[in-house]
Amino acid sequence: MNTSPATRAIRIACAVIFVMCIAGLIISSIAGNNEGWVLSIGMCGALAAVILIVVSLVTATKRVPEFSDVRAEAIEQRIAQLVAAGVDENEIRELVRSSIQLGQGL
Repeated sequence: MNTSPATRAIRIACAVIFVMCIAGLIISSIAGNNEGWVLSIGMCGALAAVILIVVSLVTATKRVPEFSDVRAEAIEQRIAQLVAAGVDENEIRELVRSSIQLGQGL
């Protein structure tokens, strides 16, 4: 996975905050179970989780390609022309499948 240094730094910072929140919850529980401390530390952990989710969503680079009915119909017409010229239809369709897989990186 190829991520930028800023994204990597945010993810590391969130991981550090998670670990510190767990330690803080344990320490505040041992030190007297003060609800204010527990809520404050818990909210910091929740905020770090939200930040991590938002960063992951915003930096996702894989997009779903849009489907074009016009292009699909053009391909079908081209296949029909090749079949009419005497080429085996199964071989053509297998070639199209292989091309799609190559384009998708599969």
